[in-house]
Amino acid sequence: MTAVSIDFGTSNTVVCAIDEITKRPVVLNFGSRSRQFRTSTKTISTIPTQVFIKNSNQYIIGEEVRLQRLGFAQPERFFQGFKREIAAQFRPPSRGIDGQLYDAETIGEIFLKTIWQSILEQNIKPSQVILTVPVGAFETYLDWYYDLSQSLNFPEVKFVDESTAAALGYAIEQPNAVILVVDFGAGTLDLSLVTTTSIWDERRRLKAEVIAKSDAYVGGMDIDSWIVEFFLRQWQIDREEISDLAWLNLLDLAERIKITLSTESQALETWFDDEGMHAYEMNLSRDQLTDILENHQMLEQLRQALDEVLSFAQDRGINKQAIERVLLVGGSSQIIPVQQLVISYFGKQKVAVDQPLTAVAIGALSLATKVKKLDDFLRHSYAIRLWEPYSRSYSYFPLFEKGTKYPIKRMEPLILQAATNGQTEIRLDIGEIADSAEVEVVYDYLGRMTSSKLVKQTDFRSLVKSPKVTMPWRKSKVSSDVCVAKLSPPGQVGVDRVKIEFAVNEKRVLLATIKDLVSGKNLMTDQPITTLE
Repeated sequence: MTAVSIDFGTSNTVVCAIDEITKRPVVLNFGSRSRQFRTSTKTISTIPTQVFIKNSNQYIIGEEVRLQRLGFAQPERFFQGFKREIAAQFRPPSRGIDGQLYDAETIGEIFLKTIWQSILEQNIKPSQVILTVPVGAFETYLDWYYDLSQSLNFPEVKFVDESTAAALGYAIEQPNAVILVVDFGAGTLDLSLVTTTSIWDERRRLKAEVIAKSDAYVGGMDIDSWIVEFFLRQWQIDREEISDLAWLNLLDLAERIKITLSTESQALETWFDDEGMHAYEMNLSRDQLTDILENHQMLEQLRQALDEVLSFAQDRGINKQAIERVLLVGGSSQIIPVQQLVISYFGKQKVAVDQPLTAVAIGALSLATKVKKLDDFLRHSYAIRLWEPYSRSYSYFPLFEKGTKYPIKRMEPLILQAATNGQTEIRLDIGEIADSAEVEVVYDYLGRMTSSKLVKQTDFRSLVKSPKVTMPWRKSKVSSDVCVAKLSPPGQVGVDRVKIEFAVNEKRVLLATIKDLVSGKNLMTDQPITTLE
């Protein structure tokens, strides 16, 4: 059996497979599409998560886009950061190129379809694919990813959140451990606390349990924008005064500065304004970077995420001292103020930063080889949005609170009446409720983020499927609510009509058992309604 893991990242994507001879994970190299990161001990291959639309039938992805600087030559055909936009509630408008519209989902499909073809071209025929997703990924993102995997004829598919995958990778070598992963990438900040127990079967596998999770919709891309805005204020230049090409150049220089400050206390770059024919110095110290992160509440958000995980763990009987290892993964985990903050919580001896780019993809493969069982909990709260005919407003019936371990059956049933006389069916609007920290963004006319600030909010996101643009390899979808009951005779206002009992099975599928209180008939028993995250 060959397993492949795909860590679809905002800036870089990593693909790993189990070597048939050594039975150990290897990071796959895709030639000119891969970027090589050299460390003191090895070379790591990643695929820059970038797409360039050459024409309606030809797409360039990965390192070829970056090396040829295609985004600078024709920025209107260049896409990056689309993984983050797929998971966002508000997305930039589609971009018209050569008579076709391209949104974030379409670009994501182009990118992942090309990677999947590259895997098959290496004569790798996986029997299982493990896909990693952000901790806070809402069901719409998981639904999109699952649909894509089916349309591309993936074999058996498993999903695991990115930070849990990294923890599992470390736990393989350290059974009976309590591990915290802080995954800070270009698009999101995710935390996951995992504990493992040895199972002494014939394969010496592990049982892993997710104790706590936290996340924030902030990442390295935001930091690049903040650095650019810092210099624009210093130069007394408004964002509107510079071209889109100049903005891309400034973001590229800001990323270089950020990387340099991971190893040096001072970084210097020069931006040449082609339009004004003037050179500007971009001189930034590590202390100034810390101030930028504090002013945009990024470090405070990291503190809150750490506090949330530790509080949740404390409720489960695990204190901070019981955490044996803290793994910092993701490119943005290399930022020194981030490392210093985490070290201040746990001490230098517990914090490891040795696999920032590959830990997630390598760890995900443990689900295919070493982890027999992974106990998890619901990351979000779920509710049903109900229309109240008398008050003519919505109310919310809570189903399951975040942190609930599954499988589970809800003890209290839901009793529903008809909203109008003569109603012939009852439909449910089921959604996720989550307290989230997100970056409020502004987009330019090409759909790129230009400025941002961190805000906290509570969302209700319906799990109702919405229509999507159909690509050649994707099945179309029909928009519909979840119809759970046909009423015969028709319902009447003020009369209790159906009793619904809810449960979640071991695969996170929401099940419903429904009884018609007027006819006395059972309309469904443990019927799958939707999948929860």
